[in-house]
This record gives sequence, structure tokens and C-alpha cells, in this order.
Amino acid sequence: MLISVDLLHHMSYPVTLIFLPGYAAQMHSHIVGSPTHLATILWCSALSALLIPHYHLSPPLHGISRLGLSLSLWCLWLPAGGATNSALLYAFCAVHGLFLGSVGVHLMDDLLATGGLIEAWIRAGVCSLGAVVGVLVAGWLFIGVGSAGQYMPAITFAAAASFLAAVVQLIVAGALAEFANESSPGSFTVSWHEGASLKGKDKAANAVLAQNGQETIGEPSVVQAILSRLPSTADQQEWIQFAQERLSVSNYKDFEAALAHLDHHLVMRSFVSGYAPTQADLAIWGALRASAIFQRNLKTKPEILGDHLTRWYAQVNTHPAVTRLADLQQQANKQATTTAKAADQGSFDLGLQNVEYGRVVTRFPPEPSGFLHIGHAKAVLLNEHVARSNGGKLIVRFDDTNPSKEKVEFEDSIVEDLRLLGVEGDVVSHTSDFFDKIYNYALQMIRSGHAYVDNTDQETMREERGAGIASKCRDLSIEENLERFELMRQATEYGQTCCLRAKMSVDNPNKAMRDPVIYRCNLTPHHRTGTQWKIYPTYDFCCPIVDSIEGVTHALRSMEYRDRNPQYEWFFPALNLRPVQIMDFSRMNFVYTLLSKRKLQWFVDQGLVSGWDDPRFPTVRGIRRRGMTIEALRQYVLMQGASQKNMLLEWDKIWSLNKRIIDPVAPRHTALLKKDLVPASLSNGPAEPIVKEMAKHKKNAELGTKQTVFSSQLFINQEDAAACEVGEELTLMDWGNAIVESIDRTGSTVTNLVLRLHLEGDVKATKKKITWLAQSPSVHPVEAMLVDYDYLITKKKLEEDDSVESVLTPKTEYADSAIVDANVALLPQGAILQIERVGYFIVDKVAKESELQLVTLVKIPDGRASSIASKHKEGEAGTAAVKAEGAAVKGAKGSPWDKGNKKKAEAEAEVKPEAKAEAEAQQEQQQAVVVNDASLGLPKPKDTVDMYETGRIYGDVEIDQPKNITSMYETKRIY
Repeated sequence: MLISVDLLHHMSYPVTLIFLPGYAAQMHSHIVGSPTHLATILWCSALSALLIPHYHLSPPLHGISRLGLSLSLWCLWLPAGGATNSALLYAFCAVHGLFLGSVGVHLMDDLLATGGLIEAWIRAGVCSLGAVVGVLVAGWLFIGVGSAGQYMPAITFAAAASFLAAVVQLIVAGALAEFANESSPGSFTVSWHEGASLKGKDKAANAVLAQNGQETIGEPSVVQAILSRLPSTADQQEWIQFAQERLSVSNYKDFEAALAHLDHHLVMRSFVSGYAPTQADLAIWGALRASAIFQRNLKTKPEILGDHLTRWYAQVNTHPAVTRLADLQQQANKQATTTAKAADQGSFDLGLQNVEYGRVVTRFPPEPSGFLHIGHAKAVLLNEHVARSNGGKLIVRFDDTNPSKEKVEFEDSIVEDLRLLGVEGDVVSHTSDFFDKIYNYALQMIRSGHAYVDNTDQETMREERGAGIASKCRDLSIEENLERFELMRQATEYGQTCCLRAKMSVDNPNKAMRDPVIYRCNLTPHHRTGTQWKIYPTYDFCCPIVDSIEGVTHALRSMEYRDRNPQYEWFFPALNLRPVQIMDFSRMNFVYTLLSKRKLQWFVDQGLVSGWDDPRFPTVRGIRRRGMTIEALRQYVLMQGASQKNMLLEWDKIWSLNKRIIDPVAPRHTALLKKDLVPASLSNGPAEPIVKEMAKHKKNAELGTKQTVFSSQLFINQEDAAACEVGEELTLMDWGNAIVESIDRTGSTVTNLVLRLHLEGDVKATKKKITWLAQSPSVHPVEAMLVDYDYLITKKKLEEDDSVESVLTPKTEYADSAIVDANVALLPQGAILQIERVGYFIVDKVAKESELQLVTLVKIPDGRASSIASKHKEGEAGTAAVKAEGAAVKGAKGSPWDKGNKKKAEAEAEVKPEAKAEAEAQQEQQQAVVVNDASLGLPKPKDTVDMYETGRIYGDVEIDQPKNITSMYETKRIY
């Protein structure tokens, strides 16, 4: 620590003074007896004053000081004269000249506190003269002193004075804030806060000073306020301004110049201003601590910052005040991280009332008519959180009141999806378990005059409810209503034309309250009760009844039910049931995504997807097939909280979260597209293929190893080969460097490449890192299909009047044939991997389960804009023709991924031949444009990008490059 060094330095004074009497007496005799000795001391002290003004922190000068002390002890026993000791005495005088001069400089600078050239010369003269006079006076005082006991009063005084100087130095060496607190304890308290949390939510307010009920905002103002409490010199104030202005710039060149200036200033200085840490040191340290550029270079390339600057920074970094500041900042960072996590963890404060710990009961009532989607995940996790956090229980109740849509397979899948989400209900029930009780409550409604049976047709009923017109059956007698309801139960021909309606209101502004239907006929056998019932309650009727019966205390529902909440609450007094508190939360809606089960079912029915678990579907099973982990899904849902604000969410955050989870555990593999394979040979490669065990993940040894083949014959990608130049050094990933010896091309296509291994080369120095594959007789690459998907619709948000058919994405599946390393064939279905330089994938099908007998890998979005952007281009000509073309390409062998798209595309192509003709005409027109462009000497490359090739910037004429112009090494031509 800095204070420890200074303390040792000052504690050396008493040691020196202990021997001062004998030393002074001996030196007096040397100086008086020899003018050359006097000259030696004068010259050496002057030299010390000029060249070593900061000796007390320079290790070599510490050594000189300690050597001088040792020599002073030894010289006490030297005689005053004699030729044998002449050389030793000259050396002794020279060393002590340096010692005395540096001590004098230290004492003079404490008085002058300056560093100019003129002051240095003045200091040298004063120190030189002072050194001789001091020795002469001290020697004269102590000459003739006979015993060491007579030295004790002087020794005691000198030791006490020196120790006092060390204590003073210790106090002065405080930090900027401590300076003010020393003079006025408790003046300032340092803390860190987010700018958005400060007054006015000013994110740029990097400093706020609260004093006497007033706030000073902004670093410049706060610094000036603190300085007003601290005595400071003009020099210190200039350096503080330097820290605020020149070390806080965003321009790197200006910042670099400021660092160079600071390094030069510190060449012969221990501190920025003076001989102890001052507010100037703290200000500059703070600016450098906050600089990301400085901190990065300090860790990776400290040599470019300058030795003197890094030495000073390390010295100040150990100061107790600086350590306290760093600890405070670290605590603030931890608190900020916790706060950020808490911010990511959405609020679950729903304002629930009547919450008794241990007695809270929530329920999740899915309808077994489809698979759970990402919106259901939020609902179930929210209900579980409220129950568990209050020591209650969660009921999972299947709302099986519509036998036309419900299936056992849906119920089984929901149970499995809940298990994967980590949700287990304390009670699992079915609404069908309560059909008898619900039926009796319907009879009670009729008998109390709160319900009636209506035989109005559906269209007329819809019109009457919209217009606020009472039904002709609304005032039927109780007896007739009971008779009609019995006919409904028996499912007679007349009974099937009727429904039971709750008598709530005719013209309520909330149309959900206008006599809703609560019972209807359905002859479809129920998957649990069979044909026992021919009438079934609606969800709106059975939900409040079963909630009350099962002891639910808090019913949490999405905002889509808000208009029906008064209806839910109306049934409790009408049936004399225990009321249940109901609260709303917003649904999770994503761009380009449909969550309506009715619309999702349409995609399934039309054959546009392979099923409810299609990777393009937002179902839990669908996004799992796309590579979403349950952990990521669960974390993301919890991040959303129980907000009641409807938002249209992007997919980037959830996929980015998923990437952070899979990256540490995804083994690394290699794949090359078959259409882009380029053979490459190594002129100095192994004579025979070598198979080595390599780590699957360089940072996770627990994943084990994989077999990698090293051979003289390789395959690389066409894109990598086309970018190579003869003589260029590149890196073969997981092998080492190689130099390109020759390239064979046919037009712009590379057909062969010859490389020479250069394994001693630095892999960090190459710009190109390319993937490659080789094979041996026992280990060879296998074929795979790399599949990527687009959104099913082309519009971010589907409005009420939008037709799904009008926003269908023409092409939603992209498949490429590739070869992958042999290890991929061993991966099970559902395994996640990373293909180097391509992205993350999940094994959708192993080879033996694929129709094409190929490993099928589905690409996992990683949250980057390119991975979640819609691949569809607005204005793409001939939507039907594009689909037909895609179907024709896949028609020969069949596609194991998109049978529905094939079927629909062929059908549309048959009924709309004019669409294909229009697409062909536009294609011819585009080709004509290309020809026209070629006439200008700007040919458009085929199947690459939508830009033109350009000629050389400096023309096509070869220019001889002069040599030996400079002494630097030659470089290749840029152009």
C-alpha cells in the first residue's frame, strides 16, 4: 500500500538521526581536512536535486539512500586522513552527496510545491549549500562529545519528530472525498445510482450532490462544489479540469494524446501534483477508471499506455480511499445487476385482496381442444406463482365442455407440456366431473326466473343482441322453460333448436351481459362421459360454478375476458355461491404470430403445417422443435410478469435468452453445403488420414470428445475458397495455419485449391478462419438436411378484418443439403449443437426416422436481427407461382418437412395458371434489364447479391510499384 511505503520512508529518519552525531562529527573532519571531499558532496547533491526530485518512490534511489546509511555507519570508524582510505572516502562523499541532495529536494519541494526549470536550479543550489552547511554545523555541535549516552536527548527528539512527520503524511494521503470529510466529518457520502432513478429520470446525470436539502446535478457542478470545501492549488485545479475535459472525450485520437501528455508529465513524478495524493490524482484516476478504452488497454496492452502512467495508476489504485471508492462502486454494480434482474423479473403484483397465507387457491383451466401455446405458458406460470408464493395450491382443471373439439390426445399433450414447464397441479380435475351439479344449477336458474329457453335461430339472436332487442321467449313461464329444457336434455328434434340463456340484460352497454347462452345441445360423444349427456354448459356458466365449488380464491384470467368479468361475477349472487376474486393480466402477443387456436387449427386443416408441433407454430411443442429450451421459455414468461398492458412483442429477446442457455452446453460440429463443396489438398499434409479425439466444446470439457479426421484431402466452402488469394495465410479451424499455394478457377467458381500447412503460424494473426471436412476409411462425413423456417404470415399484427389467406407467407421452409462431420450421426433426436460459423441447430429427425434417410437439423434463431427477420420480401411476384415452383422442386422425392405447402401450392398452381405466366414474364423482363446493364460494362453476378460488379477504382492499367523507397517492409497491392 502507498501509505505503508511512505511510513517506512519516514521511519527511516529516526534511524538516520540516531547516528547523526557521530556521522556529523566524522563528516566535519573530512570536509575541513579535504576541499576535494567538499566539492564531491556539492556536485553530487546538486546532481541529485536536478535529476532525482522524486527519489522517495524510485526504487533505485531507495537503494542509494539505504546504501548511504550503511556507509555512514561504516565511516564512523574511518580515520580522518590517510592514503589507503582516500578512494573509499571519495565514494562515501559521492553517495552521501546524492543522499543529502535528495533529502533536501524533498524538504524544499514540500515548501515550494512546484516543478519548473528555474525552481529546479534554485532548489539544486539551496540543497547543495544546505547539505554542506548542515554537516559543518552539526559536526561542530557534536565534536568532542564523548559518550553515546550524551546523544540520547537529541536522538529521542529526532525520532519523535520523524514519527510525527509519518503520521501527518498518513493523514494527508486521503482521497478526494476524504479530504473534505477530514475537515468536516460526514460532509459527503458517495453512492451510485441509475440515472433513470434520479430526479427527473436524467440518464445523463452521472453525478448528484445532495447537501442541505438541495441537489447539484452533473459531474462538473458536483466537482466544483466539492472543491469549494477543499483547499487546492491552481495546479491541482488545472489537472482536475484536464480529467473532466481531455480524459472524458469520445474521440480516440484526442484521448490517446491526453494519455501521452499525462505519461510524459509523470516521467519524474510520483503524483500528478505534489508529493502526496491530492484531489488531482483522484480526479484523473476516476476518469481513467470510467474509461472503457483505458481499462481494456490496461488489461490487454498496457505497454501502449506508457510505463509511467501505468506505474502511477497502480500506485494510486492501492490507496485506501481509492480502494473504498472501488468497493462502493462494486457494491453498486452488484446492486444494479440485482436490480436489472429484478427489472427483468416482471412484477407479479396484481393487487390481490383477501390473501391469507396457506389458503390461496388458483386454477389453470385449459380446454383440451389443442396444444398449449406460449400464451398458455404465461397463464399457468402466473397462476402457479401466485399459489406457491402464498403457500396455497394450484388446480389444473380441463374445461371439457365442448365434445366437438376435444380429444384425449390434446389432454395428454397438455399434461406433458405442463410437466416440461415444471408445473404440477396439486389437484387435477375436469369440468365434466361436475356436470350433474352444473345441470342442477341450471334448473335452479330457471326456477328462480334467472334463465329461459330460447328457440330463436342463431342469426336472428345475434342481430337482436346487437340491437338490444328482447327475445320473444324472454318472458316464458317457468313451467314452459322447464319443459323445453327437458326436451333439450333428451336432444329431441325440437330440443336441438333451443338453448338456455341467462336473463341478465337486454340492452346493457356491455354486450357480454345481453342474455348470454349458458347451455346448448351437442350430440357428439364426449371423450370422458360418452353419450350420457346431450347438453353441455358453456365455459362462461360452468367456470364460476366450479371455481366456487373447488375452493378457488383468486381467478386469474387474460385481458380478453375483461368484458365477461361482470358476467362471471353475476352468477355468484344469482346461484347463492361463494364469490371468487377475479384479476386480469395481459396476453403475450408476438409479431408475425397467431395464437388463436381457431386460426392455428385452420393451418393444420389446410395442410400448411405438419401438425400442432410444427416448428413454425407458437405451441410449446412447436417452439421446442425449433430449439427453444423449456428453461428459456419459463424465464422469459417470468420476465413478463403480470402486466395488464397489451404489447406486441418481438422474438429477439426470448431467442437471445435461449442462446445464452444453450451456448455453454452445445457441442461444436462442422457442416458444408453440398452445392458449394470445393476440394482442397495439402501439399505437406499427412500421408495417411489421422483420426484424433478433439473436445466437443473448448470451454466445457464435460461434453466429452468427438472424432476429427486430419487428411491431405479436404473439402471447404465455395465462399471461403473464392475469397482466398495465392500466398495468403489462413487458419484451418481446429488444425492450424496454412498458406494458399494455387487456386484453380472456372470463371468465377473455384474448382480446386492447394494449401501448404504452416502450423507454426499465429492463428490470431490471420483474417480468415475457415471450416473444413476430411474423411478416413472408417470415419467419413454424413449427409444431412439443414432446415430453416420463416413466419407463417407476412403481417406483424393481424387486424380483426384481415383474412389469414391474404397474408400467407409464400415460402416458409428453406432446406439445404449438406455434409456434416460423422459425429452428428450419433446425436439423438432433440440434441442441440452449434455448427461452426453457421449457427445453432437441433436434431429434428435422425437418419433412420427421416423419409430421405438423412439427419434433419432445424436452425435455431439466436436473437440477432438477421435470424428473426421475415425472409419474405414485399412485392414478390407471383405468390402462387412461387409456391408451385417450390412444390415442383420437392415433388420428385417429396419433402418430409412441408407436405402441406406442397399440396396447397400444386392446387393453387392448377387453378391459377395466369399467376405463373405473370411470374415468367416478370422474370424475362428482369433478364432484359440485366442485359441492358451488361451493355454498360456492369454485369450483374448470377445468384449472388442484388448489386453490380464494379471495375477497379484506379483503372485497369497495371502500374509498376517503385521499390526501396522506404526502409519498411514491402506490402501487397491493395487493389
